[in-house]
Amino acid sequence: MRRTWTRTGLLLCALLAGLLPLTSATAADPAPEPAPAERAAADEAPGTYTNPVTDGVVDTFPDPVTIRGKDGYWYAYGTMNPVFQSDGEQHERMLPILRSADLVDWEYAGEVFTPGTQPAWHRGSRLWAPDIRYNDGHYTLSYSVPGRNTVGAATAPTPTGPWTDTGPVLPTPSGCPTGGIDQAQFTDRDGRTYLYWGSYDILCVAEMNAERTRITGEVTQVAQGRRMEGAFVVRRDGFYYLFYSDAGCCDGAYSGYQVKAGRSTSPTGPFRDDEGVDLMAPTSKGAVVVGANGNRWIGPGHNGLATDLAGQDWLMYHGIPADNPDLDRFPGLDRQLTRRPMLMDRLDWIDGWPVVRAGAGASEGPQRAPVTDWDAGGTFAGGSLDGWRAEGAGTGGWSLADDADSGPYATHRGATDPAFLVTGEAAPRDLRAEADLRVASAGGAAGLTVAYRDPRNHTIAWLDRARGALVTDVVVRGRSRGERVTPLPASYDWDSWHNVTAEVRRGRMTVEVSGDRLRDAVAVQERRLPGAATRPGAVGTAARGDGAAADNVGAARLYEPVTERVLEPATGRLLPGHSDEFTAGAVPGTEPGSPWRWLRGPAPGVRTEDGDLVWPTQNAELYLRNNTASVLLRDAPEGDYTVTAKLDFDPAEPNQQAGLLLYADDDKYVKMTHSVLPLNRGGGTVLDVSEFAKEGARPTTSPPTPVANAPMFGGPTADRMWLRLSYHHDAGTGERGEHEVRAATSRDGRTWVHSGVWTLPGDERLRIGLVSMNREGAVAKFDYVRTHRTR
Repeated sequence: MRRTWTRTGLLLCALLAGLLPLTSATAADPAPEPAPAERAAADEAPGTYTNPVTDGVVDTFPDPVTIRGKDGYWYAYGTMNPVFQSDGEQHERMLPILRSADLVDWEYAGEVFTPGTQPAWHRGSRLWAPDIRYNDGHYTLSYSVPGRNTVGAATAPTPTGPWTDTGPVLPTPSGCPTGGIDQAQFTDRDGRTYLYWGSYDILCVAEMNAERTRITGEVTQVAQGRRMEGAFVVRRDGFYYLFYSDAGCCDGAYSGYQVKAGRSTSPTGPFRDDEGVDLMAPTSKGAVVVGANGNRWIGPGHNGLATDLAGQDWLMYHGIPADNPDLDRFPGLDRQLTRRPMLMDRLDWIDGWPVVRAGAGASEGPQRAPVTDWDAGGTFAGGSLDGWRAEGAGTGGWSLADDADSGPYATHRGATDPAFLVTGEAAPRDLRAEADLRVASAGGAAGLTVAYRDPRNHTIAWLDRARGALVTDVVVRGRSRGERVTPLPASYDWDSWHNVTAEVRRGRMTVEVSGDRLRDAVAVQERRLPGAATRPGAVGTAARGDGAAADNVGAARLYEPVTERVLEPATGRLLPGHSDEFTAGAVPGTEPGSPWRWLRGPAPGVRTEDGDLVWPTQNAELYLRNNTASVLLRDAPEGDYTVTAKLDFDPAEPNQQAGLLLYADDDKYVKMTHSVLPLNRGGGTVLDVSEFAKEGARPTTSPPTPVANAPMFGGPTADRMWLRLSYHHDAGTGERGEHEVRAATSRDGRTWVHSGVWTLPGDERLRIGLVSMNREGAVAKFDYVRTHRTR
């Protein structure tokens, strides 16, 4: 069984949370992964899922994004890849599409382009990283065209096509110094739409034209970081959240990809991480959303977002299976492709920041599934109004219509007073209700009604075309408790579908209007409800005037948010025999009886001074076959431990680095260093980063060849840093177990940014080490190395 990085007591609580319904608003459920027999049983149980959710459907599905179509299904779109390689398929699918009724069981639904329909302007280029939106009555899918260093777009009346090419979205040059890929749209409250894009290593944003086919106006750089890409923006509680991935998506078992976030009060920034560091600052960043956690999933990243019918958000992303990280070599491609199936996990918002499973990371065993069935309501897919009742004015005016996208839907004509179509079931008191609404007549209105008991007692959210606004009203005993009016953007398309949601939690109602349920509402309204308006009642739709239409109308019990993170590794008892304050005077490893030993040392210029180990950076490497750097080593304790180094370091040149190792040999180690690295396309810009990397061997070669990974990047740096590695031996993995090492950094010794987990084969003991290397000219000062038991 894999161990999650939590305390024993929390593991017990998490286990209980996996067995019992989640009823506490503060309960997190990072349950330990079950044994294979338990996993097989849970896979067959209703209400659970196991990652990858695309298992048995496609072999790989990189860079996934999802949308709920107006037909009530969820659709996922992925990067061009050989998705059916296990069936012997010898070509790639161009932007493959999957479909699901419940976000758990998926089926193949086609591809955006085929070799015969691929637009001539990018024929011959591979197509990456799609983004999907619904606006103005059609779906717009944008995608990366790396062969042209730009972004393309296509529109369709349904989620599966037919697709009409609209050409390149970015001009040449685009105005952003980085790669023209990994784009995503976002629509703001005023109706203006923005495009975010960029890869390796700067992210940019620009406003789009009204048709959402080209960028217009000023290009603004909003974030920079080593191998930063995959921007995806949502709005929540007054903030714009920019999700992004960094550290390299596609290096097989050595991929350091992870998702991070920054937030802003403007769609164009500045975005800051959870320590207030500007994402444009020349340093690595915190606010980790998900990273590797030591189970089978490596390099989780490139996310989209889905919201279930209970209002719970889910991160849709890809991960690399440690036991099978690479696809077979594919004819016509000159490089190995990494296997990246689609994963899904609960996205919690804790203290204003998004994090997967309260910080437990990507899941491996059975998990509680999203809510995809309403307690009350339906989709009209059966082609009748059975189960619905008409009340109020014009009860005979309801009928069914049909279109290619939504299928059957309800429509009403002829009433000037509200006409209601409601369910027979009562909705819960705390609920999330929603409907797709459309208003075709200039004087009409379509509404979502909540807690409906009769025409004299109801709460309703109107899309009122005559007033150009979202209007909410609470009627008790036939008397309105006061309307609230929120204008909709001037660009609002009344003739197309819009999604209206109403969440009621403990007497407070929040209503949102959006095109596609992707947390980009064009109108939001909050109001306190009187007690009489919160009693359970039916859910339904309402109409005034002609041309009101509704589909996908229902309500489910509102989710209970997780409000506390899982506990991170913490230090317990100090182990003096494996620690050093560097106060002895002699250089460690040079005096008789020293617990330290030098490999290729002592390093030139190393000394002790005022209680510090002072070590000038060497012009030497510890990288692949170039192993020339000095390493200062000592034995590590048995069992689990955490080693911390306090380091003063002010590097100025690319590749200068100093820090902490857990070391088996020159080709098998993990390191956490304060490093300076150049941006790939930064025009000479360098970044100060906390670099969590490993080196190992690729076992498929004979003899095994050393491989260095694309590192994970930890939190922001400072001249004085605390670097930390927490070690655990997982005896249940492989013949001799597995070393699991998690990194953390701090700028004050109290507040820590925890990175992901690197693993190494457990056939050799690891030793504690220090390095100061790569390029001369900087000086590292180690104040201490302290080793504690991990608790």
